Amino acid sequence: MARSLSQEKIPAGWRYDLLDRFATRCSGHTPSKSFPEYWGGGIKWISLADSYRLDKGYIYQSDNEISDTGLKNSSAELHPAETVILSRDAGIGKSGVIAVPMAVSQHFIAWKCDNNKTINSWFLYNWLQLNKKEFERQAVGSTIKTIGLPYFKKLRIALPPYAEQKKIAQILSTWDKAITTTEQLLTNSQQQKKALMQQLLTGNKRLLDKNGVCFSGEWKHSYLKQLLDISKGVQLNKDTLSKAGAFPVINGGVEPSGYTSAFNTQANTITISEGGNSCGHVGFQTKNFWCGGHCYAIKNLKINPAFAYHLLKFNQIRIMRLRVGSGLPNIQKRDLESLNVNFPSDSEEQQEIASILSAADEKIEILQQKLDALRKEKKALMQQILTGKRRVSVCNGGDH
Repeated sequence: MARSLSQEKIPAGWRYDLLDRFATRCSGHTPSKSFPEYWGGGIKWISLADSYRLDKGYIYQSDNEISDTGLKNSSAELHPAETVILSRDAGIGKSGVIAVPMAVSQHFIAWKCDNNKTINSWFLYNWLQLNKKEFERQAVGSTIKTIGLPYFKKLRIALPPYAEQKKIAQILSTWDKAITTTEQLLTNSQQQKKALMQQLLTGNKRLLDKNGVCFSGEWKHSYLKQLLDISKGVQLNKDTLSKAGAFPVINGGVEPSGYTSAFNTQANTITISEGGNSCGHVGFQTKNFWCGGHCYAIKNLKINPAFAYHLLKFNQIRIMRLRVGSGLPNIQKRDLESLNVNFPSDSEEQQEIASILSAADEKIEILQQKLDALRKEKKALMQQILTGKRRVSVCNGGDH
C-alpha cells in the first residue's frame, strides 16, 4: 500500500501482517434473477446500485432486498452488523460499515471484525478510506475494471493494540460528526437559496423598498439580446497556457483551463460556457481573465449586473437545454440571445433581490470553505494516527 509502513518502521507495540490474520474476509453473491421468490424478502442486499451510500460511514439501507430462500440457494452470506465492506468493481475503493445484518453482491469484499481484542471495524474502515487511491490504482481490466481476489489475500495492514485502535476510531468519529453537521448546514443553506430564487425571481414574493413599502411595479418579459450583449471569447494557442500566470483562462469549464500573461475581459463579468462538459454553466469572474473560444462573456447590461447573474443562474437549466451537437455539445449564440426571461422593471427591486441572493451565496461559500477545511484537516490527521507517525494516548483519553 502507498501509505503502509515497511516492516522496519512499525511503531512499538504495533503488528504488521496480512489483513486476513486479523479479520475474517468474506465475499458476496447475486441470487438468480430467474426465480422471483429469491428477491424482495426483507434481507438487505448491497449491490453496485448502492455505491452512493458508501464512503459515509454506516450503511443503513439498500436499494434491493433478497429473501431467505434466495440466501439459502446462492453463495450469498448474511453478514453481521459492523461488517466492513469495500467495492472492488464500479466505485472501486469505496467502503462502508453495515449497520444491520446485510448480504452483499460479488462486487464487494467484506471483513468481519471481532471488535473486542484484535481489530476494530471503524479503525479498518478509516484505514480503507486512507488508502482509497491505492485501491483505485490496483484495478485492472479493459472494459470493466476490478480488483481480483488474489490482491486481497495478500493485503497487509499495520495494527496498533486494540485499545489504541478504538481511541483512534473515536477521534476520527468526532471529526466525522463535525463534517456531517457542516454538510447538513450546507445542504440546508443551498435548499434555502433555491427556495429564495424560486420566490424572488418569479415575482411570487415581493420585497420592501427603502421606505418599507412593498414593491408593486410591473415585471417585464424580454429576450436576452434586448438586455445584454453576449460576446464569444478568443481561443488561445495551448502553447501560451501555463500552470502559473497573472490571468486565468476561462474556456468552457467551471475551473480555469490554464493561465496566461494577458487578459481580454475585465473582472466582475458573467460568463456562460459555450461548449464542453460544462456547456451552459453560468459563472462569475471576480478577476481580470482571458475569455476563451468556448466561453461567452456577458457585457453592456441594461439591468442590474448582480441581478443579471442570479437571473441567469436561475435559468441555467433552460440554458443547458439549448445545447446541440453530438459528442461535446455547444450552445449557439443566436439561441442564447433568444432565451426569454422575466424581471422587475424597478432597478431598486432588482438590487434588493440581488443583495438577498448574494448574501445567501456568501453563507454557502463560508460553509463550503469550512467543510473543505474540515475534510483536509481530517485527512492529514488520518495520515498521522493511522500509520503510527503520531501516537494517541489511551490512558488519559487525550492524544499527543
